[in-house]
Amino acid sequence: MLQLPSNLVARRLVPFALPSLPSAPLPSPREAHLWCVKPDELKDASLLQEYMKILSPCEKENVLSVKGEVLQKCALLSRVLVRTTLARCLWIEGLSSGCLFHARLDTDYRINPRSFKFKKNRFGKPEVEWQHNDVGFLPSLQFNVSHTSSLIACGITVNDPIGIDVEEKQRRPNANVLSLASRYFSPPEVQYLKSLVDSDSQKIEFIKLWTLKEAYVKALGRGFSGAPFRKFTIRFETRGDLVSEKLKTGEFRIAVEPVSDHETLTANWHFALAEITGSHFAAICMGIDENDTGKEHDLLKLKVWKTLPYMEDECLSDSEAVIKISGLS
Repeated sequence: MLQLPSNLVARRLVPFALPSLPSAPLPSPREAHLWCVKPDELKDASLLQEYMKILSPCEKENVLSVKGEVLQKCALLSRVLVRTTLARCLWIEGLSSGCLFHARLDTDYRINPRSFKFKKNRFGKPEVEWQHNDVGFLPSLQFNVSHTSSLIACGITVNDPIGIDVEEKQRRPNANVLSLASRYFSPPEVQYLKSLVDSDSQKIEFIKLWTLKEAYVKALGRGFSGAPFRKFTIRFETRGDLVSEKLKTGEFRIAVEPVSDHETLTANWHFALAEITGSHFAAICMGIDENDTGKEHDLLKLKVWKTLPYMEDECLSDSEAVIKISGLS
């Protein structure tokens, strides 16, 4: 049997069973939900051991192969957050007692988080591997994960592809910001950063741009090599400006503009940029349904929760813990 290594064995070893997993609402059209965990707030090894039981054998092996206590803990929480976030949004009501699907349900008709199977597309993006008998019973949930050492986030939508990225506001790139931008960003983005005379503003705007670009690449599901950062520009559609510290509300819609006729890049995406808990920037990129005509200019809706899976949830959306920067209704 796999055991957590000694560096994750807690000061408290009182065994306990996980309570029922609370339900959560499904995202509505053009809405993304973001669930966040702060690893530093989880110090109970008994809970970590219970979390380990939720993972598949392969996931357990992957977690235990990670070097270092902090990184190993983040790897565990990342997988648990994905499984519990998906499970709590799926509640199957009114199924017949003879339905084969019951094998994957808890007693309250909620999907057991252990039952999910995952696959990767040919570019390596993880996806839920829906089973044949799922069809017709479950909404098609799409998810994406991002993490720093201090925050892990899982974004979720119904039907529409999603990419997210979270970065620490105080992150300081090792190299010169303008040198990095010249290497990775499009010419208009580089020019924008050069127009900022204050070095601190350059660093903040660099992080915002990087976060948005990362979210877009992850939403495409093709990886960095399939969608190089230099091949597209992040803009505000209504006025053509790049990300600016002056934009303090969701008044403008963030848009993407391919620099060239790159076959993998498209413009049919919603973007949002927010500040989470005063310490992180979070970027969300969500696909626009091509059949949803007349809605392409609507701003993306976002709801944010901080969670400790099975133990506590806190809705942050209507508090000062979530500051809308742009692209949000």
